[in-house]
Amino acid sequence: MGRRRLAREIALQALYLVDVAHTPAAEAFAIVNRRGDKHEEKNLDFARSLLDGAIAKLGEIDAHIAATAENWPIKRMAAVDRNVLRLAAFELAYERDTPVSVVIDEAIEIVRKYSTEDATKFINGILDKLKALRPPPDAPEKDPS
Repeated sequence: MGRRRLAREIALQALYLVDVAHTPAAEAFAIVNRRGDKHEEKNLDFARSLLDGAIAKLGEIDAHIAATAENWPIKRMAAVDRNVLRLAAFELAYERDTPVSVVIDEAIEIVRKYSTEDATKFINGILDKLKALRPPPDAPEKDPS
């Protein structure tokens, strides 16, 4: 498994705790990393930036997801699927260094691991529409905070 995917999985697990257990983000991140696994600091930094960014932009991200997933309220989505979408939507909009196709492929592989095969189609369809969140290459950088 690639380092960035591992970072995305760490961010997903922490965001899941924030969402489902209402755990503060810093505590959720610490819980996920208490397993004793030794991750490279770059991985943890990337995971933390995804987690913090998705939380900071949660209202905006959820609004985009809700508008895209017509007649499918966010709270009705499986918690894993909802949080994979949130992280990928944040990455599409604010992490320009990662190509759109990579963000979508990574989200699909993660949802395949943590959810169901049917969820991969759902996530792919939503993210295919949300890729429009990616600003054009010549647009000024957005501030994720």
